[in-house]
Amino acid sequence: MALHNQEIKNRIRLSVYAYAYEFMDDSLVGDAEFDRLSQEIDLTIITGNEEMDSFFAREFIADSGMWIRRHPNLKRVNELYENFYRGKT
Repeated sequence: MALHNQEIKNRIRLSVYAYAYEFMDDSLVGDAEFDRLSQEIDLTIITGNEEMDSFFAREFIADSGMWIRRHPNLKRVNELYENFYRGKT
């Protein structure tokens, strides 16, 4: 259970980072940190959110943030960015 909870956190954090960069021209983290976290994403872990597990399996590419443009819940990612990350860098 703890493993899938960490995977959920990593996917959310990476989604917000990619969103900030791709849509808001805001680099919340440096390229090295983004790449490190991208490499930690483990698509074999089932998180219990079928829609997001399917999205990541189908669209996620570790060496790019362009996949965020096809995220099924961009509104929620934007809310997380606006509420917790915007202006924090």
